[in-house]
Amino acid sequence: QVQLVESGGGLVQAGGSLRLSCAASTRAFRPHDMGWFRQGPGKEREFVARITMSGGLAWYADSVKGRFTISRDNAKNAVYLQMNSLKVEDTAIYYCAARNKIVTGTSPESYEYWGQGTQVTVSS
Repeated sequence: QVQLVESGGGLVQAGGSLRLSCAASTRAFRPHDMGWFRQGPGKEREFVARITMSGGLAWYADSVKGRFTISRDNAKNAVYLQMNSLKVEDTAIYYCAARNKIVTGTSPESYEYWGQGTQVTVSS
């Protein structure tokens, strides 16, 4: 069973930066794309960003465009999320996800594999 392991969360002041990392437990795993979702207090899980592992095409939620950057390292089967200009409203548990299916949507239900989540807290 493939596991996704996240790291890099923490506490940061508004305007600061954090970098999240996510790696698959086996290098034999070759998902079509990997992405990041987040779930704030009392909110539903929402899409943040995703990237295709072969072509490196990326998509972002409007709320993070221009501030967050997703990237991948195929050799390590890893994906990263560089978060700059963080806002209080970015506070959430961030989840890494991966899927084998070639689909274009960003619904959480379309992702087959999930990490355990990492807490990001942005203080004012």
